[in-house]
Amino acid sequence: PAPPAPAAVPGSGPRPGSARPAGARTPAVRSPEPDTARSAAPAAAAPPAQGWEPRAGGARPTLPRPEAETPRTTRIGTPRAVFERMAEQAVRPAGLVRRAVARLVDSLVLGAVAAGTALPLVPGATAHLQAKVDAARAGGRTTTVWLVDATVAADIGLVLGAVLLFGVFYEALPTARWGRTPGKKLLGVRVLATSTLRPPTFGAALRRWLVYALLGLPGSLWCLVDRPRRQAWHDKAAKTYVAR
Repeated sequence: PAPPAPAAVPGSGPRPGSARPAGARTPAVRSPEPDTARSAAPAAAAPPAQGWEPRAGGARPTLPRPEAETPRTTRIGTPRAVFERMAEQAVRPAGLVRRAVARLVDSLVLGAVAAGTALPLVPGATAHLQAKVDAARAGGRTTTVWLVDATVAADIGLVLGAVLLFGVFYEALPTARWGRTPGKKLLGVRVLATSTLRPPTFGAALRRWLVYALLGLPGSLWCLVDRPRRQAWHDKAAKTYVAR
């Protein structure tokens, strides 16, 4: 009788390299499926980045312009002359009557200061002149007696100095600080610089006062014919005008 077939042991199988029995099926190895995304036609190349492109010859590259460019609105600046005319209309020149009354008020104040300074000097100057006349009569001959000599000139200089010093604090300083003296404030007018339309500097205000003190009424009458700001000669010297 034939010998019995050996029993199969679980987990046992042909070892690698051993001969596979006849009729045994070889398990099929599944090949990986091709990736459709990778195997597909290459995607369209991205458009090149827009930027500066080097050019030969030192030429400056330019950026490509978009097809539709939104038009820009250009802001047109207003000429400076327009603002100057608007400012001049806002601060119109003062009327001649107002200016005359304001100057009269200030002149009365200055006249009072001059009179207050001169009154104590009058008796001495009068006695000095009388002594000169008496000396000429006692000589018995015709002679000329000058009323203004060194003594009288010193008294006059003292009065003028007091008026000028008072005018610096009464005219120049208030004009430079507020653009007006007490008389101008009372009449509602003020002094402005023609370039800035603001109160002038102390130097300009002092120059204006000194020219007025030197020329007086003849220089002030020039405002009757001056246009458009009605400047007097002292205004011309200081580059100012009187406004409302």
